[in-house]
Amino acid sequence: MQHDSSGTEEKFVIFACASEFYFRLGLSNNEILTILAHGHGVIISYRTLKRLCRKLGLYRRKNYTDIADVIDFIQSEMEGSGQMQGYRWLHLRLIQRGFVVTQKTVRQIIAAIDPEGVCLRTAHRLRRRRYHSQGPNAIWHIDSYDKLKPYGIAINGCIDGFSRYVIWMEAFTTNSNPKVIANYFIDAVTLRGGCPERIRTDHGTENGHIEQMQKFLRRQQTDNYAGERSFMYGRSTANQRIEGWWSILRKQNVQFWINLFQTIQNDGHFSGNFLDKSLIQFCFLNLIQDELDEVVQTWNSHIIRQSSQQTTYAGRPALLYLLPGVYGVEDRLKPVDSDEVSLCREECLPKGQYPCDKTIFDLCCLLMEENAWGAPEDPFYATDLYIKLRN
Repeated sequence: MQHDSSGTEEKFVIFACASEFYFRLGLSNNEILTILAHGHGVIISYRTLKRLCRKLGLYRRKNYTDIADVIDFIQSEMEGSGQMQGYRWLHLRLIQRGFVVTQKTVRQIIAAIDPEGVCLRTAHRLRRRRYHSQGPNAIWHIDSYDKLKPYGIAINGCIDGFSRYVIWMEAFTTNSNPKVIANYFIDAVTLRGGCPERIRTDHGTENGHIEQMQKFLRRQQTDNYAGERSFMYGRSTANQRIEGWWSILRKQNVQFWINLFQTIQNDGHFSGNFLDKSLIQFCFLNLIQDELDEVVQTWNSHIIRQSSQQTTYAGRPALLYLLPGVYGVEDRLKPVDSDEVSLCREECLPKGQYPCDKTIFDLCCLLMEENAWGAPEDPFYATDLYIKLRN
């Protein structure tokens, strides 16, 4: 009986290729044996697999790759998405590329090359992209803040990306009406005599009017960001400058109001209906706007210390915004036609003279006059007035 040596040799080659493929994936020997048995119908012993790996030159703890080559690979990975990955992930990447190296070695190299990334991954935090802006008015970040919205007060703000200078910070009964938000924008454009090079917002419908106005005012200009490219949409969580400002605002101001309104609610004086929200607006809206103005003034004049990011500037936001030449950068404000700005203003809705519904405003004023109640000048008197008016 003649032995079919060619068939046996072919099976061996297929078996050897499969074993090498799974080895390169970083699978253990036991995992390789399991896949060969269940996936390929090939049943061999552990010793046979070890013998085959030696024949193919496949080692895990022998013939280690030169450490310089490992460092070069890890450094190149760190320049891209590899900076987000831990040592186990990068170790597997190395194995799949044919390197022979231990996890311990990879961990030590990463700790030496990227200690900041190690700390961030240990704390389960993502490394945010490094922000870069070319100068004042290169990009304005616009967003709405809803932490007080359950109580009838909505905040909208805009901050300059380069200087972190707050362009506007407005409290009103709504931050979802695109005509109201557009009015904030046109007021800022009118005050400065120009519009920013670009605007960045989230996908909220309240930003639709600003989008159209920005593109309209920039449609005939010829720079790289003119026309359609002058406005950007993106996820709210990725809108770094304004998201960072909201955390500052909550710490310095809004958390106090959240606590106050929650106390009022827990004491049974706020149900969330139209009347209660209107009374909150009547008693507190002007106070909150005054405090917002104070927080903005303090922020714009405080000193921002030097960041580890080389692309950001230290200094006071107001000086960074108003005196860019001192810092060696150029103001990116784009000139606009006053007639076109006036045309845009026709599509805007200014904040009204009443902080709440007009009928409720008139009724509250009448009750205050009849009972000789003065206008609220601090949060605690405003709380007392709110409860009196509600009762």
